[in-house]
Amino acid sequence: MSSNKETFGKTIGFVFVVCLVCAALVSISAVTLKPLQTANKLLDKQTKILETAGLLETAGKDIVATYNKRVDAKMIDLATGKVVEGNVDTFEERADARDPAKSSKPENDIAGLNRRADKAVVYFVKDEQGKVATIVLPIVGSGLWNLMYGFVGLESDMNTVKSVIYSDHSETPGLGAEVLNPKWKALWPGKKMFDEQNNVAIRIVKGGAKAGDVHGVDGLSGATLTSNGVENTLRFWLGKEGYGPFITNYRAGGLN
Repeated sequence: MSSNKETFGKTIGFVFVVCLVCAALVSISAVTLKPLQTANKLLDKQTKILETAGLLETAGKDIVATYNKRVDAKMIDLATGKVVEGNVDTFEERADARDPAKSSKPENDIAGLNRRADKAVVYFVKDEQGKVATIVLPIVGSGLWNLMYGFVGLESDMNTVKSVIYSDHSETPGLGAEVLNPKWKALWPGKKMFDEQNNVAIRIVKGGAKAGDVHGVDGLSGATLTSNGVENTLRFWLGKEGYGPFITNYRAGGLN
């Protein structure tokens, strides 16, 4: 009996030591890999911003160098649309949105956010002459299954679309996931986000937009809820509870 207890005790002790060693290895790996993960996450974001601005092919493998040369990122307060202090590289809208002290609940939450961060980062992309040619605005909103993250590139008039690029989503392959299809992304350049009265007018048209419709983009076939999510996300972020105040300030020359 004593022998059995001794064997059982040794087994428990061995399992404890193995668990302790494994936990230590996991902790060490997490600490060691965190800088690399952070760098890769930043690189991915920079890549998407250059793609949204139409500079990805030009950049080639020099993503970081091109980004540093052509992009000027600024933190803004969404309520006032004015530039404020903040770390533009590490800022995450969803992280701030989960903090009641750094976020607010939208009055008209058509994007399905629940809460929206009080701040945002906008990206001013310059041409070869150093003049701002594209303004890239991060967006996030509900799709069919979860939140979809992306970027909207607007020309300097803050109305004409350069591109709409989604970077992260959980939509159904072959349906909602077609937001990544180059053919669908090619429908956006040249569209107008606002009408002549400066109301958000962009819409996703089920069955296809009519020729010459500057505010309409073809809906995603078989993915009505995802299409609605894209439209609602754009309408929210370009409206008064999103980038509306910033757009007004920019057009008035307040940020030039």
